[in-house]
Amino acid sequence: MKTATLPRPELAAAPAATSSLLLRVLPGVGLCVAVTLAALTLEHAEAALFGRAWLEALVLAILIGTAIRTAWAPGVRWRPGIEFSAKTLLEVAVVLLGASVSAATVLAIGPWMLLGIASVVAVAILASYGIGRLLGLPVRMALLVACGNSICGNSAIAAVAPVIGADGDDVAASIAFTAVLGVLAVLGLPLLAPLLGLSGHQYGVLAGLTVYAVPQVLAATAPVAAVAVQVGTLVKLVRVLMLGPVVLVLSMLAPRLREEADEPAPHVTAGDRPKAGRPPLHRLLPWFILGFLGMIALRSAGAIPDVVLPLLATAATALTVVSMAALGLGVDVRVVARAGGPATAAVVLSLIVLGAISLGLIRLSGVA
Repeated sequence: MKTATLPRPELAAAPAATSSLLLRVLPGVGLCVAVTLAALTLEHAEAALFGRAWLEALVLAILIGTAIRTAWAPGVRWRPGIEFSAKTLLEVAVVLLGASVSAATVLAIGPWMLLGIASVVAVAILASYGIGRLLGLPVRMALLVACGNSICGNSAIAAVAPVIGADGDDVAASIAFTAVLGVLAVLGLPLLAPLLGLSGHQYGVLAGLTVYAVPQVLAATAPVAAVAVQVGTLVKLVRVLMLGPVVLVLSMLAPRLREEADEPAPHVTAGDRPKAGRPPLHRLLPWFILGFLGMIALRSAGAIPDVVLPLLATAATALTVVSMAALGLGVDVRVVARAGGPATAAVVLSLIVLGAISLGLIRLSGVA
């Protein structure tokens, strides 16, 4: 005699939750795909008219998305899909990119370059913090700008904010600058390669040391050379790993930072400040970095068939373009104008100093 099997609510709920997620993200993802198709169409039109595409789809997707966002703020219906495209799809693209990187490229960086990257991050944080303080930024705001510029943009800001007790206004302003200047860096940095006479390898190091987010390095290096993409991503990953030691040091200074006299007393802003404490491990070592490294290991071990590699590269490129469209749709250039002169100057000068330090490392280390 068979025993009746009772339905398990959690099993029935899983497909419903997945379906609900798809319904929420579909409009925004569709909008990002539409922007991507427009960018691809313009790229093909450029090639047909001029014999080559002066602006690639990656850049065009950002420009089109930013223009749309400046003229029209997407409502609640669109935001989940835009955020999903800007974050999750970008992270998947980074993981897939790992399949195009070999162990030989990793070893080519060398121990001296690893030490140089760590030194650049340390010097850039101190320099950016000093610039912010000289221009009158509060301690916590100056620290957020310094860590965001020097390490990995929004991720660094999100990880550092709870440690130093930054309030919501400081975090929001820092992230706004990261969004706008991140797009400008992606658009403007490729122009420096020919102006400065940089090789693909050298430009990859520069992009990895200066561009805010790992996925944005893809967009900044793709128009230059394949080796720039590989080297830039690796350098950027090493730079991201510096977040752990930086947060550890700041956590030791946290009691003093959270009681600084240049901000309202803690009880005044307690409801607006993140809770004290170290951020969780996934903030310090995101899953897509582990996935990227895992794909490198699989590629180096010969576990990924050669016939699959072009497909993975195409998928990574397509997802990156969709994500760049989402990045543009999330940027309102008017945010910078509302942030104030000192904050704007601090962020821009910090980014310039970071670029100068990075170029100095490239020249001193003899990167070919």
